[in-house]
Amino acid sequence: MSRPSRALIDVHALRKNYRLARQLHGGRALAVLKANAYGHGAVACARALEATSDGFAVAFLDEAIQLRHAGIGGPILVLEGCFTRAELIEAHAHKCWVAVHQEEQLRALEQAPSQVGGMHAWVKFDSGMRRAGFPLSQAKGLAQRLQGCDAVSRMTLMSHFARADEPESEATAIQIAAFDTATAGISAERSLANSAGLLAWPAAKRDWSRPGIMLYGVDPLPGSPSALSPVMTLESEVFAMREIEPGDALGYGAHYVAAAPRRVGIVAIGYADGYPRTVPQGTPVMVGAHRGQVIGRVSMDMLTIDLTDVPGEGVGSRVELWGRNISVNDVASAIGTIGYELLCHVQRVPRIYEDAR
Repeated sequence: MSRPSRALIDVHALRKNYRLARQLHGGRALAVLKANAYGHGAVACARALEATSDGFAVAFLDEAIQLRHAGIGGPILVLEGCFTRAELIEAHAHKCWVAVHQEEQLRALEQAPSQVGGMHAWVKFDSGMRRAGFPLSQAKGLAQRLQGCDAVSRMTLMSHFARADEPESEATAIQIAAFDTATAGISAERSLANSAGLLAWPAAKRDWSRPGIMLYGVDPLPGSPSALSPVMTLESEVFAMREIEPGDALGYGAHYVAAAPRRVGIVAIGYADGYPRTVPQGTPVMVGAHRGQVIGRVSMDMLTIDLTDVPGEGVGSRVELWGRNISVNDVASAIGTIGYELLCHVQRVPRIYEDAR
């Protein structure tokens, strides 16, 4: 019998979320597929979106090449840009758009061999993130250099938000104003909004948006009402049962000690599958049609849940760890992280793609 743990991927929900992102933006949207589409499978997600999307964005060139080898023909932006001159040549050969966020990358374009031409460069400026990007004070000079670069035929100006998921903070409005002031008068397309920018900052709308986490049905503004549809359901089954008595310790480290008789279900999924080891006692799961909870420490390949008050459930019962009923944001919040991280860690379980239109 095959192990029952798996990630169900609802591609209909993925398309729905993309359409919502594009509608909110009112312009073109690059679907961000970095980190294997946030754990959802980049090739399958690209194929599901190719007919309707304006293009894709990935972190680095190898991710783009994987999509090209899978037959994805639309625009692909490499967000980290190229690390070497050889990579720039390869990016050109695979018809990729490239981000340019440091002097070495700009110089590589200026010194590119003659066969490299017609490239779309996305120039990244640091408007307040203090991470990658040129200083805004250099905007006009950099634009002039790129406009005079033989390898470049098209330019987009971009920046990235540090606190767009905090609607109460003024930081994003300050970043937008700084970007607009520094780039005023430059003839080029622009891109500012990520997922949180699309959902919380209408002033961030420009020629292009770059929705990522919202495509997968995860709201980057946890706790707010959301029209997004979860794309991944991480699930498994109860494969064994145990009865424990008061005073019995359960699992590694005696992390849980029963205060009363408990009926325990053992579930075929663990931290090697992407479910976090550090979830606290009582983290919710869905067992069949009932709400249950994790008890004991999560192991590498299995975890334990309390079935004492979950009538009629036992060996063979389906267990949802997150998805349509249990929010991945809630699980992430319980361990002090974000849903992005949990989704990206889903690697070992098979992905089953469903398209319930």
